[in-house]
Amino acid sequence: METETATRWLTDTEQCAWRTHLEVNRLLTHQLEKDLQPFGLTMNDYEILVNLSESEGDRMRMSDLATATMQSKSRLSHQITRMENANLVRRENCESDRRGLFAVLTEHGLETMRKVAPHHVASVRRHFIDLLAPEDLTELDKALKPIAEHLRGQRGRP
Repeated sequence: METETATRWLTDTEQCAWRTHLEVNRLLTHQLEKDLQPFGLTMNDYEILVNLSESEGDRMRMSDLATATMQSKSRLSHQITRMENANLVRRENCESDRRGLFAVLTEHGLETMRKVAPHHVASVRRHFIDLLAPEDLTELDKALKPIAEHLRGQRGRP
């Protein structure tokens, strides 16, 4: 015997919050991407550069970088190839695991980060941070943390 589960439709308040979240996410991502274009970078490029610059030795295993950036290994490999062609990163073999590869930030990639980061932070401030009162930022962070924790759990990450 099949059990029919009633759909819990979103209330007007829930629908409004959900749609506003989607719109803000799309618009903010689009604007941040647009603000990186003069530097010849995409948001994916920038995210990879940030991950590498914040890692020990400015390097990460490709598999860890794929997980950190939520990209498939294949997609990340294509992305890294484009970034290698721009001399932002290079690949290095992993000495302890012959099948493993590292993505490594080049000197040019580090210089690019130093040049672009202040502009990116200004963009984040202009289009997000400075539009909210400090107490609203605190509340937003508090509201979003359980969602982030839940979704990390769905991915099998703490």
